[in-house]
Amino acid sequence: MNSLYLVTKNPGKLMAAKNAFTKYNINVVSIDRNFPEIQAETSLEIARTIAIQVSREVKVPVVHEDHSLFIHALGIPGPYTNYIEKKISSEKLLEILKNFNDKSGHFEIATVYAEPDGKIFEYVFQVPITFGEEVKGNNTKGWNGLIRIGDETRAITEYPEKERLHIWNEGYEAVARHIVKK
Repeated sequence: MNSLYLVTKNPGKLMAAKNAFTKYNINVVSIDRNFPEIQAETSLEIARTIAIQVSREVKVPVVHEDHSLFIHALGIPGPYTNYIEKKISSEKLLEILKNFNDKSGHFEIATVYAEPDGKIFEYVFQVPITFGEEVKGNNTKGWNGLIRIGDETRAITEYPEKERLHIWNEGYEAVARHIVKK
């Protein structure tokens, strides 16, 4: 395989994918088009639907990653959090979470590889997080100034994206290993 096509407009996802696939001599090309994203209760359903649809439409092997944020105390299905995050500020979320003892959550990350003939490979994993008690860092878009990955004391906004690539690469690495084995 010479090239693998990544369905995203997100520069961070493209950087993570290139970082992972380059190790396996797989070239990553971004498909920079809008494709409708379904609403579903899991990241896997979303990633699977888009990967299959795009692969069939453009007739190339495609990978799509979708991630969702689950706030355990609130019990909201993760894929809907993106919508809620646009409506509730970090400060308001802090107010809400003060009513709960549980400040934990997780990212659910689903990566799906699809071929035009319908063959697919799926990989899903979770990244544990906690919510801090104050907004930290620069560029505190959404709730990132509150989110701490694993046992980290820094918010996502307090360290460079490159330093976190190993976390987001896990799904892309799994796809690359699958492709190389074929």
